[in-house]
Amino acid sequence: MGVGGIAVFPADTVYGLACDAENRVAVERLYGLKGRRLDKPSAVMFFDLELALAALGELGPRTVSALERLLPGPVTVLMANPEARFALACGADPGTLGLRVPSVPALAGVKWPVLQSSANRAGAPDARRLDQVPASIRRAADLVIDGGELPGTPSTIVDLRTYESDNTWSIVRPGIVGEDELAAALEWQFHFDPDSYLGMIREDIPDYDRLQDELTRASGTGARRILELGSGTGETAHRLLTRHPDAELVGIDESDGMLTVARARLPADRAGLRRSRLQDPLPGGPFDLVASALCVHHLRATEKRDLFRRIHGALQAGGRFVLADVVVPVDPANAVTSLTPGFDHPSPLDDELVWLAEAGFEAHVAWQQADLVVVIADVPGTPLALRSS
Repeated sequence: MGVGGIAVFPADTVYGLACDAENRVAVERLYGLKGRRLDKPSAVMFFDLELALAALGELGPRTVSALERLLPGPVTVLMANPEARFALACGADPGTLGLRVPSVPALAGVKWPVLQSSANRAGAPDARRLDQVPASIRRAADLVIDGGELPGTPSTIVDLRTYESDNTWSIVRPGIVGEDELAAALEWQFHFDPDSYLGMIREDIPDYDRLQDELTRASGTGARRILELGSGTGETAHRLLTRHPDAELVGIDESDGMLTVARARLPADRAGLRRSRLQDPLPGGPFDLVASALCVHHLRATEKRDLFRRIHGALQAGGRFVLADVVVPVDPANAVTSLTPGFDHPSPLDDELVWLAEAGFEAHVAWQQADLVVVIADVPGTPLALRSS
């Protein structure tokens, strides 16, 4: 890429062509090999989502959250492009950018973006095997990577240009990811009815109330300032405020609808709720108790590790973090909790205990049933009353 070359490579869908997204000569050459007009758009492909988000710093929080649920994966996302970034990939519409972050482990170390298009002549079938890439393209390419046989169905193109402002989205081109899976990833915080949420979750998770009881018990006694991550309809917050009668609670959640229900349920003089994501900076501490129920498993592994470090920083010496959540069980037969592809990302319990220790916690399992666990993670220091549990 650095010297204007063109590569034939395996994506997670079909074979593609790639070149330096900022090199006009390379882009014109790639389009020439395909027989594609220069006013037609292509996509910019990153091989690491964090690098993509860093390069597109003007994205709003709702769009970022959607990308974190969709990618990496076989989806091309159309986004508003107010800074006219990667203009050579935008064709005749510099205000729209197509973004791809494929799941190709063998190429995960690539640290720069490329302009990419399918490795075929314009209008011809996509190539699922290298020998289906036209010979003229293979001969002209500077690098050809054989990745074996691929799924053969192109990426689904999703228009998110208005998602930030009004939550709307549409499928521009059907592909390997179906509409139901996209809806689960893009509408998860909106398709839950807050009024029926508790009944739904109790039906999906028969041990839900036991999990809440164990979280509450693990929180100890005597907390004065509590941070709750993922307040939902206020079920956990209600239990914690009852357990800790002298406490004030700060709660965050990404869903305005859920927070509306929680505010109506909780005492306004003891509970302050705000809309925020787990990936955002945490409310100002110090807290002596942080608790989360069925929320952290929505994060990917790297995000969990980062969250645990930030929680440790928000707790005072002797404080406690109680995590009640879904994990990947050692025995697959214990994976009984219903999960949503693209939205739920549970991790093995042993990994989470390692990440908690890396963050500076002294952690142990307080309760476990199938794939549900309650973990107590304490900050070393002068013990608080709540440490007596």
